[in-house]
Amino acid sequence: MSAMDPIDSLLFYLTGAFCSPLAIFVQIQGCLICLILALGWACAAYVRNREIKRLKDSMQTGNSFAFLCHDINELDHFSQIKLPSVTVVMPLKGFGEHNLHNWRSQITSLYGGPLEFLFIVESTDDPAYHAVSRLIEDYKDEVDAKIIVAGHSTTCSQKIHNQLVGVEKMHKDSKYVLFLDDDVRLHPGSIGALTAEMVKNPEIFIQTGYPLDLPSGSLGSYCIYEYHMMHADDFRQDRYGVVSGLRDGGYSDDMTLAAIAGAHKRLITSPPVAVFPHPLASDLSFGRYWNYLRKQTFVLESYTSSVNWFMNRALFTVHCYLSWGFVMPYIMSMIHITAALRIYIKGYTFDEAGITSSGLGLVAILATCTLIELLSMWNLTRIEVQLCNMLSPEAPRLSLASYNWGLVFIAMVVDNFLYPISAFRSHFTQSINWSGIRYHLKDGKISKIERSRDSGPKYTDLGGKHLYGKKGAQTKVSFIGSLARSLAQWHQPKKFDS
Repeated sequence: MSAMDPIDSLLFYLTGAFCSPLAIFVQIQGCLICLILALGWACAAYVRNREIKRLKDSMQTGNSFAFLCHDINELDHFSQIKLPSVTVVMPLKGFGEHNLHNWRSQITSLYGGPLEFLFIVESTDDPAYHAVSRLIEDYKDEVDAKIIVAGHSTTCSQKIHNQLVGVEKMHKDSKYVLFLDDDVRLHPGSIGALTAEMVKNPEIFIQTGYPLDLPSGSLGSYCIYEYHMMHADDFRQDRYGVVSGLRDGGYSDDMTLAAIAGAHKRLITSPPVAVFPHPLASDLSFGRYWNYLRKQTFVLESYTSSVNWFMNRALFTVHCYLSWGFVMPYIMSMIHITAALRIYIKGYTFDEAGITSSGLGLVAILATCTLIELLSMWNLTRIEVQLCNMLSPEAPRLSLASYNWGLVFIAMVVDNFLYPISAFRSHFTQSINWSGIRYHLKDGKISKIERSRDSGPKYTDLGGKHLYGKKGAQTKVSFIGSLARSLAQWHQPKKFDS
């Protein structure tokens, strides 16, 4: 037999090394991570599916308004006039292709109690200011909505500053305040369902929910707490240091509030109906996805106490370990498969190559676990799409047709590979550019804020909202840009794209 190619020799050496006890442990660990993810998604699907069955049962008993409430008697006038007042605070930044539809879905809520909407912008130069002003004018006789100019933040992130200004301006009789990201679509009964949960259990500190990311149909829409409702008096009285914790150096409202809830053992819940459509931009680039990922990892650098710092470090370590623990088996499997193909093409035997076929066995196990994982994800997405369609019967039907599950798989691998890189960069730089504003952290809090139109981005990350001017021509979508949206759809921790 002729001498073996150096590349083949290296390939066979690696596949042999990847059959060592340590390498086998890494690959089996990756399989277990897949199965744990599948189990988590299966449990979430069970909870959502149970809510779908409740809606169907209610409709079968004659309640045509089950999407608003399970008991139709709750819609009578006597019940409606007793509903508590709610203020919806929406910090805005920029204007994009989906915003107008999202805002319209929010202000046309079918909540029967007193309801006001406060749209908060940094300045009148924000493109969102004029768009919202026109929307409010169109609905001026139907809804209580106003736009407020908050000015520049100086001690916290602009989003938190806008939220706190909204709290200051909310009606004195408001019992609950709903902080809502401006790029999510509400269902007609969402505010009523959230309020009912708060009334039923006064011990709830925060109610939160998550987005159902919607690909726009092109190749890359695949790779995000979306709102939180709280007691208004918690802000009026600064209970548990809610206002001061956010105002004095707060970067992430979600992480800060979660830390306060943990420190004071307060309850955070997420009702099963808290799934909201979140359309992604059709021209999302990889650079914008990367900056979004950087913001997701950067939140682990902010903290409010030594205990919170320790928890963030633990989360940082575990997430990085599990992310690369998820990715490494796929890299090893590629080596096993490539080695097997070279043996077949070159006509080698396994003995000549000095390896065994056990590597292919590990590949088969990983493929099986990956298939189970993807099926579980598909089932959860299918159920959430069905739930969203039932909760918004008047809206255009959502569909799974725009999902490319091959890209979803690639997005999972790429996103988990990039997460530790982004996390370490965030740790060592201690600064981030968020919607054109650069924040610097010191001791877990914002210490410096820099604003520059020239050096900052012109668009927000996932929503593709224009930050400074009118929307121009559509950007041509490339393969890389398309994959970036796949990555954004897959990555679902917290979202901060305002």
